[in-house]
Amino acid sequence: MKPLIKVMLFLGTAFALTFILGRLFGLLTVENVRHWLELAGRVDPLWLAGTVVLLLFLDLFVAVPTLTITILGGFFLGFPAGAITAFAGMSLAAFSGYGISRIWGDRAVSFLVRNKDDRLDMARTFRRNGPAMIVLSRAAPIVPEVTACMAGATNMPFAQYIGYFSLSTLPYVTIASYAGSISSPQSPQPAIYAALALYAVLWIGWYLFRRNARKVTEN
Repeated sequence: MKPLIKVMLFLGTAFALTFILGRLFGLLTVENVRHWLELAGRVDPLWLAGTVVLLLFLDLFVAVPTLTITILGGFFLGFPAGAITAFAGMSLAAFSGYGISRIWGDRAVSFLVRNKDDRLDMARTFRRNGPAMIVLSRAAPIVPEVTACMAGATNMPFAQYIGYFSLSTLPYVTIASYAGSISSPQSPQPAIYAALALYAVLWIGWYLFRRNARKVTEN
């Protein structure tokens, strides 16, 4: 378990640094994202959809407010167009992370975890716990990108990863974009309630997963 935690913490730290740098330089803030989406919407709906996809794809390299973008996508594009666009952007980021890690991840893991037996233990641990991690990854920023990279680096079958990713992401974008489509600046309550409900359900899921994993370890 320790090698898996070590690699995931390294990845999480790397993604967190992009978030911190983005905030320090005022990039990809909620205000900027809203402004860019408004500008794109004035040009053409296709430009707006493309901007949503691009912003969510950039989440692989620079941490962005994913839930906010999804809600705003629903607000500007409506439902289900907002949900489809958000899912496309998140899929592009996740599958790119998986593919990059599938090709070059072994080198990075070998550098971080020198012992071959530890690397094999890491892969076995992720095969056992990875599905739940992927399904619950939307509970917090950065975790979806980390699990995508881990799935690629540990050679999880791509079809299997798509299944777990879809199980996690489809309900997320559906609820968030629909809430955005029925919200407005004067009445933002649906978006607020949807965000709170999503995180509550996902964090309860993480709590149950960690409790079960602890019991398995103790036994």
